[in-house]
Amino acid sequence: MPDKNVSVPGRLDFSNIKTYPVKERTNLVTIENMARPGIDEVPEWGGPDFDELVERIVIARKARRPVIWSMGAHVIKNGLSRYLIELVHRGFITHISSNGAGSIHDFELAFNGGTSEDVSTAIEDGSFGMWEETGRWMNEALFEGAEKGLGYGESLAVYMDKNQDKFPYKDECVLYRAYESHVPATYHIAIGTDIIHQHPIVDFAAIGYCSGIDFHKMCYSVSKLDGGVFLNFGSGVIGPEVFLKGLSISRNLGYSTFAITTANFDLVDLGDYRSGIGYNDPFYYYRPRKNIVNRPTSMGGKGWHFCGDHKETISNLYKKLIQRLPGTEKGID
Repeated sequence: MPDKNVSVPGRLDFSNIKTYPVKERTNLVTIENMARPGIDEVPEWGGPDFDELVERIVIARKARRPVIWSMGAHVIKNGLSRYLIELVHRGFITHISSNGAGSIHDFELAFNGGTSEDVSTAIEDGSFGMWEETGRWMNEALFEGAEKGLGYGESLAVYMDKNQDKFPYKDECVLYRAYESHVPATYHIAIGTDIIHQHPIVDFAAIGYCSGIDFHKMCYSVSKLDGGVFLNFGSGVIGPEVFLKGLSISRNLGYSTFAITTANFDLVDLGDYRSGIGYNDPFYYYRPRKNIVNRPTSMGGKGWHFCGDHKETISNLYKKLIQRLPGTEKGID
C-alpha cells in the first residue's frame, strides 16, 4: 500500500493541519440534557398506523425476527441515546446502523460528555471539526481495528473497552452498549463527509476496510429480514442506499426477504407517499420514499412514512413497546 504521507503533486498535504483540544469547544448537546426514558414526559403523538407498526415489531421479536434500526446523526444530537440503549437492552433492536456523523457524536459523548459544535462560526477560521482527541482517537481505533479484521463500530467499541479511563461516559454510548449486548452497530462511511477525515493521521484505507466489514454485517442482518422490521430515523441518503443494496444482495443470493415491514421517520411531509410519482416531482428524489417505504415492500409486507420530530416519534415508540411488552427489563425471552 502506498505511503499516505508521500507528497503527490495536485494533492493537498494534511500533515500541517492544526487541531485543537476538544475541551476548548462549546457543546450544543451534553450528557446533562439527554432524555431520560421512563422519567421524562412523553408528548402525545401517533395514530392507528403507528400502533400497527408497534404491533408488527412486537410480533417480529416474539418470532425472533430482526428489527434493524437505521438512523442519521440527529437521533444522537437530539439527546435520544438512552432510548436506543434501553431498546437494545430490552431486546427490541437487533441491529443499529448509522453514518459516520452518528458514530462521531456517540463517541464524543462517551469521552467528552458533550458533542455538536457551532459550525456557522467555526467554519469562518477553519477550526470546524479540527478536534484533536476526536480525530486522533477514532482514527487510532479504526487503524487498530483494521489490523484485527474488525468492522467500524466494533473497532470503536473495542478501543473504548481497552482505554476505559478515557471514556468516563461510555455507559451513555449507543455503540458501546450495543457491543456489550452483542448487537451489531454498523457505520457506513462516505469518504470526506466526517470531521475525522480532516485529521493529520487519517488513514482512509483503514476507514474503508472497517466500513466494508460493517456493510457485510448489515447485509447479513438484512438477509434474515423476512418477518422482520426495518426502521429508518432521519437518514436521507446513506441509510436508504445501504438498505436497498443489502436487500438486492440478499435476494440475489436467494434469501427470502419479502414479508418485511419498513418505516421511515422524518420531518418531511410526503402526502400520499404510496401513490405513483414522476420525475418532475421533487419528492421522487427523496430516497427513503422509494428505497425504504415502497420498493422493498412491492412483493409483500408493508411500508410507512411517519412525519414527526424524533423527540416525539422515538419516545412514543419506546413507550408503546414497553406498554405492549412490559416485562423486558432483561430482554425478550
